[in-house]
Amino acid sequence: MRVFTTFDELIAANGEVLGTSDWVEITQERVNQFAEATGDHQWIHVDVERAKEGPFGGTIAHGYLTLSLIPWLGHGIFDLATPGAKLNYGINKVRFPNPVLVGKRIRSTITLAEVTELASGYQITLKHVIEIEGEDKPAAVAETVVLLLP
Repeated sequence: MRVFTTFDELIAANGEVLGTSDWVEITQERVNQFAEATGDHQWIHVDVERAKEGPFGGTIAHGYLTLSLIPWLGHGIFDLATPGAKLNYGINKVRFPNPVLVGKRIRSTITLAEVTELASGYQITLKHVIEIEGEDKPAAVAETVVLLLP
């Protein structure tokens, strides 16, 4: 795991691939729990029998479920042990080019896309490419933004 303890270390890593996470299986139970938490019970996600006849041949994960796994997937890749607060600031871009069928495994590769010094601290942009095992197109590509306030 890559650990950044100073802002200088972070600045020096600007543009670098930080690493790739372990694989995680997307189970129907996880999809159902996400549907319950968000109220999104669309049949393509939760109706196993109906989804067999649907466009993907089975149930798929919610795009936002895949997106919500970004912090968990990143946990084993790097740690911002820099001083001060770390705040989620937002997301610049998100695309879901390929659905994740239930039973497939995903993982994320994270690149430190940009480090910007601000009057109040630093802003970092992280590019996440979430791939699906055995697939050419990724499940998601997203740029997240984090504020580091000393």
